[in-house]
Amino acid sequence: MDRTHHHAGRHFLQIPGPTNVPDRVLRAMDNPTMDHRGPEFGRLGREILTNIRQIFRTTGPVVIYPGSGTGAWEAALVNTLSPGDTVLMCRTGWFASLWKEMAERLQLAPVFIDTDWRVGADVDAIGAALAEDRTHKIKAVCVVHNETSTGCTSRIEEVRRAMDAARHPALLLVDTISSLASIEYRHDEWGVDVTVAGSQKGLMLPPGLSFNAISDKALAASEHARLPRSYWDWQPMLAANETGYFPYTPGTNLLYGLDTAVKMLLEEGLANVFARHDRHAEATRRAVRAWGLETQCREPRHYSSSLTAVRLPEGHSADALRAVILERYNMSLGNGLGILKDRVFRIGHLGDFGDLQLIGTLGGVEMGLCVAGVPHRPGGVQAALDFLAGNARAPSAPATGSIP
Repeated sequence: MDRTHHHAGRHFLQIPGPTNVPDRVLRAMDNPTMDHRGPEFGRLGREILTNIRQIFRTTGPVVIYPGSGTGAWEAALVNTLSPGDTVLMCRTGWFASLWKEMAERLQLAPVFIDTDWRVGADVDAIGAALAEDRTHKIKAVCVVHNETSTGCTSRIEEVRRAMDAARHPALLLVDTISSLASIEYRHDEWGVDVTVAGSQKGLMLPPGLSFNAISDKALAASEHARLPRSYWDWQPMLAANETGYFPYTPGTNLLYGLDTAVKMLLEEGLANVFARHDRHAEATRRAVRAWGLETQCREPRHYSSSLTAVRLPEGHSADALRAVILERYNMSLGNGLGILKDRVFRIGHLGDFGDLQLIGTLGGVEMGLCVAGVPHRPGGVQAALDFLAGNARAPSAPATGSIP
């Protein structure tokens, strides 16, 4: 007999992805599967492939794979690099470390700039490494825009300026898996060559789609790259995408959802989407400070608007706190990863997310801190309420037309 405890009400999924899927997107995905070789699909494909460029802020092509963000990492590397190539990477957290391990397995030679996992990428160290590389041995710089394990966001526009100041020709590859459609990002303007993304966070979809936005420079590099590639090869994708189709079976019903999700983002207006995420992130940090706790990200310039990682006092288990909150209040929070295992819990506040959801989330955390016996001050929820009530931002009108 199943003796699982029944929880009334909805489950609060407040991990930093996968995020909650809005009903409008769920209804779109609930359509009958379409013939992916028929004319109706071609029309849908062309529309999606055109509109998705606005989310990346690019006029160039965006390739969509049936796969996870990890696959899009691999696609970015194998389409642009050759065995033995040196890549400059920054160990800003768990996911940057995994990308580096992938590079090693692909027979690349990563140079890893370390951090203490409490800040974003070290722009000065990147600039210095590139300036010292007078023979241009470094072929690519790989940066995670928003490190999901730490709640630290790197300043990609500053990385580009450092690369330009060093007059270095390396490609710039950026992971936006937990930042796209949540945090301001400009593929073209910031001179990014390959942007990596996934469907399950700011794009408000289930896992299953991944993306590469590609610059002309990256396309040129792909003509000479010698790492083996088949499934992840850009060229068959780009050729088929010209008419809205794909070279192999796409994630048809996920594409229905993507079409709707992109339209929802553009209807709200990307400036409003980013402002909403900024506002919820600041309210969350005010709650954390009111509790007397500390965020994992210690540099305000690097605060994430997608999630907040919260450090617990020494001697207290973040995993035990998460277990109490799940059991008592039916809410899932993100766990600590790598060196942060059992040291932090992570509050996701990205995707289809409003003020009342945030207050419910913070209320569950505050009650959990009490039940778990974690030393803290009361009043975190009230601090967030005070901020939200005093900063009820009126949305601006969405921009019309394309967003370069």
